[in-house]
Amino acid sequence: MDPRIIKTNVAYKRALEEAERLIALDPDPGTDEAERLGLLALLIEKYESEKFPIELPDPLAAIKFRMDEQGLRQRDLIPFIGSKGNVSEVLTGKRPLTVPMIRALHEGLGIPADVLLQEPQPEDEQQEGVNCEKFPLKEMAKRGWLEATAWELRGDAQGLVVRFFKSLGGIEFVPVFCRRTLVERSGKSMDKYALWAWIARVLIRAKSMELSSYSAGTVDKEFIEQVSHLSLSEKGPIEAQKYLGEHGIALIVEPHLPRTHLDGAAMLSSDGRPIIGLTIRHDRIDNFWFNLIHELAHVWKHLKSSDEAFVDDLDSDPGKDPREREADRLAGEILIPRRIWKRSAAYRQRTPDVIQELALQLKIHPAIIAGRIRHDTRNFYILGQIVGRGRVRKLFPDIQWN
Repeated sequence: MDPRIIKTNVAYKRALEEAERLIALDPDPGTDEAERLGLLALLIEKYESEKFPIELPDPLAAIKFRMDEQGLRQRDLIPFIGSKGNVSEVLTGKRPLTVPMIRALHEGLGIPADVLLQEPQPEDEQQEGVNCEKFPLKEMAKRGWLEATAWELRGDAQGLVVRFFKSLGGIEFVPVFCRRTLVERSGKSMDKYALWAWIARVLIRAKSMELSSYSAGTVDKEFIEQVSHLSLSEKGPIEAQKYLGEHGIALIVEPHLPRTHLDGAAMLSSDGRPIIGLTIRHDRIDNFWFNLIHELAHVWKHLKSSDEAFVDDLDSDPGKDPREREADRLAGEILIPRRIWKRSAAYRQRTPDVIQELALQLKIHPAIIAGRIRHDTRNFYILGQIVGRGRVRKLFPDIQWN
């Protein structure tokens, strides 16, 4: 690439790619590659400052960023701020910056004076218990959830989080969002920040969907049974998404983030609209339908407030939470009623023919019955040809699957 003034977004992206390639080479100072990287950095910075103007960072955030950048400890700030106690109080927002401190920090650490002269925010996300740097920003950018330059990913976590949460209420909303009650079902520890990011992504996508109005009480046993009957179609997952949307319910398919072990979630938007997120972590027809019906059971019986969300790793035991046990029971009963199941030939013989016969009787996909047999017997090596492996994700070609 021949470095020149960047005028278009296409040229901007090409410049970023070239700069990131050169950064990976780590060129020695004075080499052609190093000079080329320096020129690209100037051109990219100029384009970004014109195209993406941003507010000045908070002075405390600027100081902490410079400390991270230069590998400084609190004691290294004593020459600029004063005693060890002064440094601690400044960094926690308990002591304001004085003019001598501002002059020393500007001259000694190169922090712009206009940044230091601002009034610090009285309560930022750190004081609210949220650390923006812990969000999986690189993975979020990789998946296209947010646009971010290599420079932003290295040093502007707060700016990226502000941008990501903008449509949900901005940075002021983040601490409130992260304080919501999460009813977690998982046999492993979930990364809270990855989980919050995934939930926010589902809510953001739901806002952009064209949905009918939702009436409270829509979701009941009969409604969920109607949804389950859509499984008979090879395009049942798509038809279910459409059917739910026609009743004001958002069904979002979004792959899980690393360290979340997530299959699905049920939540309410701020205006009380049910939103279901599914990851299709296991690409099987039986798994999709049990997950969906399980989350609909939460909508029916348990979701009462937008401050709460149910997040489920359905490979794990429901644990002690009675709501998870009830959702499992309702999902199982709606899909395959116990009174029919115990008397069926499929319960005893477990052959493809009798599975197909029961599926037609219940108006559900045979994969669901095969999945029930595998689950009850704890034998996941049988009936693999019936559970519909690899036949769900392909129905959502616009999703970036891992």
